[in-house]
Amino acid sequence: MLHKWEGIVLKARAYGESNKIVTLMTREAGKVACMARGAKKPTSRLAGVTQPFMHGSFLVQRTSGMGTLQQGEHFSSMRTLQTDIIATAYASYIVELVDRLVEEGREEPYAYEVLLQALNAIDEGYDPEAITLFVDWKMLPYTGVQPILHCCAGCGAVEGEFAFSFTQGGFLCHSCFHLDPYIIRLSPTQLKLIRMFYSMSIDQVGKIELKPQTKNFIKKIVTTIYEEQTGIRLKSRTFIEQLERTPQLQPRSKNDEEY
Repeated sequence: MLHKWEGIVLKARAYGESNKIVTLMTREAGKVACMARGAKKPTSRLAGVTQPFMHGSFLVQRTSGMGTLQQGEHFSSMRTLQTDIIATAYASYIVELVDRLVEEGREEPYAYEVLLQALNAIDEGYDPEAITLFVDWKMLPYTGVQPILHCCAGCGAVEGEFAFSFTQGGFLCHSCFHLDPYIIRLSPTQLKLIRMFYSMSIDQVGKIELKPQTKNFIKKIVTTIYEEQTGIRLKSRTFIEQLERTPQLQPRSKNDEEY
């Protein structure tokens, strides 16, 4: 059966002398793997469209098992993601996270939209670190972790001073701080940002600039959840950490509103 899917290339690996096995995240069918015959050859019509981050339309022949990529037409080559080392690093982390968390063969429109919005935002020049934080929080439910962020995880209160608790799985109000001796106290701005990362779609946020200390604070919380509560540690995270130790490579934000 011949399928025409809109999708994004998550990864492509060599198979034999001239072929590639390409993993796509598609709007219609979720994550699928397919064989791209001859795609390693520079002259192949599949060479360009099977590059990582490529967004396009893909024609796949599949009956059972792995399909065969017949042709592809790119909508966007995501040029910034291909040429800027900072953008490439964070985009690589995002596609690796989606690839790791999404099971193959199931429709996943939510994960597809998160991926597409994130890559488009980075390609358009938004702060890649902030966009990656959005993806981290939004993909948490795929790990089985659903933090309680709309109210206190202890008593359900919605007003007052709040802190984050790993043991209680979300926010605690000041009346419930005694439930966890290792709470991380939050300012009103930090509380607002975490809720925004988790609940708002990336394309709704608009222009926002986060101070480095704000990003680091929120990143430590979500990274701890991934690494200590779910056991997920991505290879691309190591490369990002190397870049973070190189100040001259850090991007300058172009946005207007600072937190």
